[in-house]
Amino acid sequence: MKRYNAPWGLLLILISSIATGLCLVCVLFWLFKRGDIGNWMMAFPLIILLCAPFTIRGYTLDKDSILIHRMFWNTRLSLSGLQSTRYEPDAMRRSIRLCGNGGLFSFTGWFWNKQLGKYRAFVTDPNHPVVLCFPKRNILISPATPVEFVEETAKTIS
Repeated sequence: MKRYNAPWGLLLILISSIATGLCLVCVLFWLFKRGDIGNWMMAFPLIILLCAPFTIRGYTLDKDSILIHRMFWNTRLSLSGLQSTRYEPDAMRRSIRLCGNGGLFSFTGWFWNKQLGKYRAFVTDPNHPVVLCFPKRNILISPATPVEFVEETAKTIS
């Protein structure tokens, strides 16, 4: 078993920082200006509380699966049927989010672009994704050392 960190890319840092800052402003506004205008603003901090647990903290590669470490649990991805892995810096470029989180503590969910078609992402740095190719699906992750991850995964495939 080999553990890989999931470093945050600049885009994730910016989106998460700005969104968190706006939520703090909403809470302060609500605390000092209670009324009809301020009550709806409490929805924004709830978004932070709902997204934070899904933060990706790292990945562990073992002989038959990848564990995606979240804040309070792990998501297991079976490597059964894995055909190839490749480090592809532009894999997420021009993607459309179909369902999921587009940058509040992670890029997770289902996305689509011309290059990959529909894919699932568990990414913290969209500029350094590793593409896991299965017969009927693609999955993207972003370990700290993508080239090393690809080499280790290649050993498990063969």
